[in-house]
Amino acid sequence: MRPEVLNPLFVETGALEGVGPKLQKPLAKLGLTRVRDLAYHLPERFVSRRAVSNLDEASEGEQIIIALTPTEHRASRSNRGPYRVLAQDAVGNICALTFFGRASYTAKKQLPVGEQRWVSGKLERYGDMLQIVHPDHVETKADAGLQRLNEPVYALSAGLTQPRIASLCQQALAKLPELPEWIEPGQFEKEGWPSWRDALMLAHKGANERARDRLAYDELFANALALMSVRADNRKRRGQALQGDGRLRDRLQLPYSLTGAQARSIREIEGDLAQDAPMLRLLQGDVGAGKTVVALYAMLIANEAGKQAALLAPTEILARQHYESLRAMAQPVGVEVALLTGRDKGRARESILMGLLDGSIDIVVGTHAIFQDSVAYKDLALIVIDEQHRFGVQQRLALASKGRAQPHTLAMTATPIPRTLTLAQYGEMDVSKLDEMPPGRQPIDTRVVAQDRMEDVVAGVARHIGAGQQAYWVCPMVTESETDDIAAAEARYAALKKRFGEDVVLVHGQLKPELKDAAMERFASGQAKLLVATTVIEVGVDVPAATLMVIEQAERFGLAQLHQLRGRVGRGSEKSVCLLLRGGALSETGRKRLALMRDTQDGFRIAEEDLALRGGGELLGTRQSGEEAFRIASLDQITRLLPTAHADARLLMDRDGGLASERGEAARILLYLMERDWGVQLLRGG
Repeated sequence: MRPEVLNPLFVETGALEGVGPKLQKPLAKLGLTRVRDLAYHLPERFVSRRAVSNLDEASEGEQIIIALTPTEHRASRSNRGPYRVLAQDAVGNICALTFFGRASYTAKKQLPVGEQRWVSGKLERYGDMLQIVHPDHVETKADAGLQRLNEPVYALSAGLTQPRIASLCQQALAKLPELPEWIEPGQFEKEGWPSWRDALMLAHKGANERARDRLAYDELFANALALMSVRADNRKRRGQALQGDGRLRDRLQLPYSLTGAQARSIREIEGDLAQDAPMLRLLQGDVGAGKTVVALYAMLIANEAGKQAALLAPTEILARQHYESLRAMAQPVGVEVALLTGRDKGRARESILMGLLDGSIDIVVGTHAIFQDSVAYKDLALIVIDEQHRFGVQQRLALASKGRAQPHTLAMTATPIPRTLTLAQYGEMDVSKLDEMPPGRQPIDTRVVAQDRMEDVVAGVARHIGAGQQAYWVCPMVTESETDDIAAAEARYAALKKRFGEDVVLVHGQLKPELKDAAMERFASGQAKLLVATTVIEVGVDVPAATLMVIEQAERFGLAQLHQLRGRVGRGSEKSVCLLLRGGALSETGRKRLALMRDTQDGFRIAEEDLALRGGGELLGTRQSGEEAFRIASLDQITRLLPTAHADARLLMDRDGGLASERGEAARILLYLMERDWGVQLLRGG
């Protein structure tokens, strides 16, 4: 149960002054539904403005405050065009106050012709005219508060203004209670951090690095503590020790030998399965590193022990691919493999459900459908979760309910994750790495090509297809943007179809499942030679005959995405080519990123280098891995503060008495505050 001291923070925003149903909608779009959310809606930046008596005293690009008198309103001929109010300063200089969208209606009321107003905003130039786009403030008089220093600038959505969101944040801050300190005293004193309440107050007032770091540390500490709770609880639970006799694994007929990394990972998994405590292990490996084979060995150990195993995939395409692959390897040794998705209906579905219940199905592969209430198992002892980052911690916990005892869990991800982020996302799991590629795998020839060489690229694709090979063409978008000239998948498909006719198929996330499956089937069977797609093929598409990939506007993709996409053409023993089309002039970082893709195929090195290249300016919200949204901690803060936060959480658990201690009681409040309260239920004293 949530501590009472936090209740004022978890009331809805409608309880605040001036917030009705109309205002709650734009707030909800930003995820601001409660008072707590507003308190943690930290400013993106701060601006200081200088008061000037006329425009001659100001510089272009400067934030200013100035008295202006409107002289003329000019509406655009188009509904989407700007609405401009021409205004004059004290010496006759003209400045356009420019508004877009619904803001034009406000401008008509705020800026009547002939009446002086005090306006603040960024002075810019549009053609020959000075302008201020969407002034931050329009006041009838120059009160002392207009010249604001360190004024916060918040993220907005349509229907919100800076003054309104700032006012709501201040209302939320006024409701902050005093909370006991949960940070280890020595760490708290060493960093010189403010208290929790003071840190939030300071973070809204100015660019206070210590306040921001303290709040980020709180989030990371809470996350580490919650993940440790999962691990501690898992060790307390009694599962099923699985001892396989090798009879199924010995009969496997693999077309290649296991790599050293695969054999090592299998030994680690076998050791975990032999324990009463349920396994919680993450298997990391590049695309094509052989994770599926390792998972099969784990599931066969469960089958040898007379138990069932289930493999959960995030998409139907990926589930079907795993099913075909596992069935081809496992059925010859006498293991029954079934596929269950949400699309299965009628007698076929009933037959699978009966097989799971009576134990005649040894391994089931599917989407979330395999864990619906109507699905029951005779004795489920192992769960394999593919593309782990698509599923949250709470989902992982919920999956365990299908076994007689707590099932073992093996999670897999094809996204190599830097060590720091692994600790942040999977702190409760042991980790195995597949850092070798199977023998015979040819390196992928990666080249960076300018977009203006499109005709040469298309001609190269034509030669490739003419030689009987298949190819992918990946685009970053589905539909054309009015403000962007990037080629969309649909537009590129239309252009390539004129050249290649029925040899081209299209797949993207907005297609109906049956159309997507039909297109994939044509490509997988070889009827279609060229697949135009968005990143929907990042995982789940294996066509060994596809040995050429073109990635358009490559600079728009994350490095991990590019690496995973490229791996689609490195599946067989043939030499493959990946062409990275760059859209134009690249920044220094953009050049380094594409050069890295050209120079290495080591996914783990790419992940670490990408982390260094992106630096602290990019939030984990645009991250390439991990499922928990760190809304406060930046990438730089995670890198700097997570090891200490993790150590502090371990100190609380091992030395300071856990949640039953005085500091533990404070940490319990933090877990609820940071909404990691699923961990509270698992910790002793919670």
